[in-house]
Amino acid sequence: MNFPESAGGGFPRGAGRKPKLLRRVRQEIRRRKYSRSTEKTYVGWVRRFIFFHGKRHPAEMGEREVTAFLSHLATAGGVSASTQNQALSAITFLYKAVLETELDWMKGIVRAKRSQRLPVVLSRQEVRGILSRLTGVCWLMACLLYGSGLRLMECLRLRVKDLDFERGEIIVRDGKGRKDRVAIFPERLRAPLKEHLEEVRRQHDQDLQRGDGSVALPAALARKYRTAAWEWGWRWVFPATRQYLDRETGQRRRHHVHQTVLQRAVKEAVRAVGIAKPASCHTLRHSFATHLLEDGYDIRTIQELLGHKDVSTTMIYTHVLNRGGRGVRSPLDG
Repeated sequence: MNFPESAGGGFPRGAGRKPKLLRRVRQEIRRRKYSRSTEKTYVGWVRRFIFFHGKRHPAEMGEREVTAFLSHLATAGGVSASTQNQALSAITFLYKAVLETELDWMKGIVRAKRSQRLPVVLSRQEVRGILSRLTGVCWLMACLLYGSGLRLMECLRLRVKDLDFERGEIIVRDGKGRKDRVAIFPERLRAPLKEHLEEVRRQHDQDLQRGDGSVALPAALARKYRTAAWEWGWRWVFPATRQYLDRETGQRRRHHVHQTVLQRAVKEAVRAVGIAKPASCHTLRHSFATHLLEDGYDIRTIQELLGHKDVSTTMIYTHVLNRGGRGVRSPLDG
């Protein structure tokens, strides 16, 4: 992408010139150890913001330009409140973290109010129907979403060391909000997961024999533990079938399964069962929380299992206790 000199950083050509703006955004995101998905999202919004204003450098713009961009998203773009707030977060990061500019005027920009919507929840029979249409690795992953309440990426990023068969726990590392937590280890999955890991171990040994058995690690860990990338404990629980070439290290590695693999499988299963609800992978997590609440578990316990920072987030599932308008019996049924 060819930004004008101002969009590339606004510095004269020659020695000592700072990296281009988008590269600086990426550097700051990685320095703060944000996820790759956050990096992709933030860089995308910064790019759209710059192009919307004719490739002007953000340092030359202010409240009026930011407001105009957000208003355009809401009116012409028709985006949701959460998408609009996501764009604002990216622009705020640009000014504060990259340009190191104090944004007193940013306080005057009101974030869009998100609509309060009840989550889509499946019945236990519908969950059984979906799981019965899945096989192999997709069945295992979907069972963890429903049986442990994992988010999709939390499931995909599980490493062998995170499964504690002795204690019956699953350790979710660096979940949403960069928090660790302990999740339920469904008893029903013990044998299938052990069998699955035996196959993964054979694949790992074959990769090692070819000299290709390393996996990507957080940067700090990779520097501290030089051989950890080849160790069994750091292996992905659900590795991809194909390897890739890491451009930074030059090593052939195996990433975890891509999220679209399970998303497509669940979507096809929902269609095969004939469920009219807009169910997805995340719906299995919603159903996990709802069914625990129906079984009488308290809201605080469910909050911890889900990894919610605020109990008010977990409270959206209490609608199951208010069936028929807070338990009131319809006069028609009398």
